[in-house]
Amino acid sequence: MLPTRRPHRWTGLGPNVIGHYPIIRLISSGGEEGLGEAPVLPTWGGDYGRYFGEDIDTTIHLVNDVLFPSIRGSEVNEIPYLLDTMDQVVAGYPYAKAAIDMALHDLLGRSEGRPVYEILGGKKRDGLLVSHSIGLMDPEGAAREARSAVDEGIKAIKIKVGQGSEEDSRVVSSVRNAIGDKTLLGVDANRGYKDLQSAIRAVELMSRSNLMYVEQPMEGIRNLKQIQKKFPSIPVVADESAWTVEDLLDISEAGAAKGISVYTTKPGGLYHAMQVLDFCSRHALMSNINGSCETGVGNAANIHLGIAAATLELPCVVPVTNIVGWEQTKVAGVFYTDDIIKDPFTYRDGYIYPPKKKAGLGVELDENKLDRYRSKFYPRPVINSESKARRS
Repeated sequence: MLPTRRPHRWTGLGPNVIGHYPIIRLISSGGEEGLGEAPVLPTWGGDYGRYFGEDIDTTIHLVNDVLFPSIRGSEVNEIPYLLDTMDQVVAGYPYAKAAIDMALHDLLGRSEGRPVYEILGGKKRDGLLVSHSIGLMDPEGAAREARSAVDEGIKAIKIKVGQGSEEDSRVVSSVRNAIGDKTLLGVDANRGYKDLQSAIRAVELMSRSNLMYVEQPMEGIRNLKQIQKKFPSIPVVADESAWTVEDLLDISEAGAAKGISVYTTKPGGLYHAMQVLDFCSRHALMSNINGSCETGVGNAANIHLGIAAATLELPCVVPVTNIVGWEQTKVAGVFYTDDIIKDPFTYRDGYIYPPKKKAGLGVELDENKLDRYRSKFYPRPVINSESKARRS
């Protein structure tokens, strides 16, 4: 578990903590290694229990005992076939499958000498505009943090809300006053409002602070539709309601949202996440790259996904990876004060960039850091699957 800069909380998180995630290694018969991450949260899921939360023990069991055995000995360049094979042996569990998907893409990229964004369709942009995420905080603390992030180059802020219309409005207003009018500002309730009247009242109050979007104010596509209809000039962004292309089809047909928060993990990995992004592009849905405060491994997948996306209209909630002795910012985009990868990604003027001229995901584990944080918080080995997959 990585050391955090400060607690990062949101509505519905429960007792979970960020940065407590399984890392997997997938090793080919030729000795190439691919890395993946499953940023699992037991209380995270889709609308009305449509998708279930996952935890560390579940992921370890599924990868070691169910998923990897089903693809052992396969060609690493057969990613769609391998994902379908895993779906045949167990339904659901997209985060465990996403970790393997990441490792397969990393392994394929390393074996072919190509960055993952090329495997996903090629570079569409040089870097991602970072949105600094502010967890549930009091108005004064949120304003101080937002101001510090802007001073370090951040051009977009996202505030976690969902505590109540009046309280949320005070936090948002305080942040807007602190950062001025030029910085983009969005809010994310994580389904925090439990009835439509409360949600509408909260959005009405917060909209006075010039919002770029309102993310997942309530649970359920029907409720999102009502809120979007009430506030046509403020895009509603679906997150917990939007996991797969099938979910997006329902959202699009209902007119329930104008934007989609896209993850590498919710659809089950990079391959399916690109399908989600393609749907957004074809159906005029705004999109961004979001996540669950990944370590450097999962964040590398986020960045490669965003670099390859056809369109990204919204700023991305991806971490600015810091490593002790190599801190690029103190606050801006920082969830953790250290990481398990050797080199951070370049952050400059509000944007984060993929590793230069490196194959695969472009990251390498720092074995000493891996041992330090594993032994201190959770004394279990990383998943180390010895693959017989042949080089393509």
